[in-house]
Amino acid sequence: MIKFSLSYFLIFLLLLSRINTFSQTNYSERALTGRGDLELVGIQDKLQKEVFEAFKRMQQDALKDSISIKIASAYRSFDRQMEIWNRKYDTYISEGLTPQEAIEKIIAYSTIPGTSRHHWGTDIDLFEEVVKLPESLLTEENYIRNGVFSNLKIWMDKNSEEYGFYLVYDNNIVRKGFKYEPWHYSYKKLSHPMLKEFLKVDLIKLLQSINLKGNKFITPVFLQKYTNENILDINPKLK
Repeated sequence: MIKFSLSYFLIFLLLLSRINTFSQTNYSERALTGRGDLELVGIQDKLQKEVFEAFKRMQQDALKDSISIKIASAYRSFDRQMEIWNRKYDTYISEGLTPQEAIEKIIAYSTIPGTSRHHWGTDIDLFEEVVKLPESLLTEENYIRNGVFSNLKIWMDKNSEEYGFYLVYDNNIVRKGFKYEPWHYSYKKLSHPMLKEFLKVDLIKLLQSINLKGNKFITPVFLQKYTNENILDINPKLK
């Protein structure tokens, strides 16, 4: 009887330890919009623990094939995304674009603060460490044909899904929203349920409460179109 109880006690401890290693599964609105409440690991490139560990496995295995994967961008806070937005908005306005034109140009590649997948700690922008890095890392030409990161892209096309990472904005010609990003991958196991939760967020209420440049031009009609095309028109494997 003692042995029986001890065995069950040991099983209980094992299950408890595994539960403690699981990634966060309940996400607040603050976590989903990059404003806190998200458990992250890492020093410079922060990710959720499960994502970080999956990336490290992929990185180590790629190195065996002489591909040195590096992260250009991982978790990005709401405040950081707003800095990017406001800077681009000011730049485009100074170049003579109208507010509407500036916003349309921004959302070719950049998200409205609070709506970035990088807020979730599940998404990463990748490049390869090579002898001579290009001045601009995240451009399409670096990843296609004989581009400096083309070997990385070939390796990722073949292997990334084995580690749970899927290209987000593919080069499907009928896809709308953000332009093709051959560097942007998402850890599906966590980002898929987070996307479903994110769609419940009241974006109008959120955006009305912040000092975002061009805010008054981001109307409910605009946001609905943005949601359908930029947030939801992604690689079908991630839906």
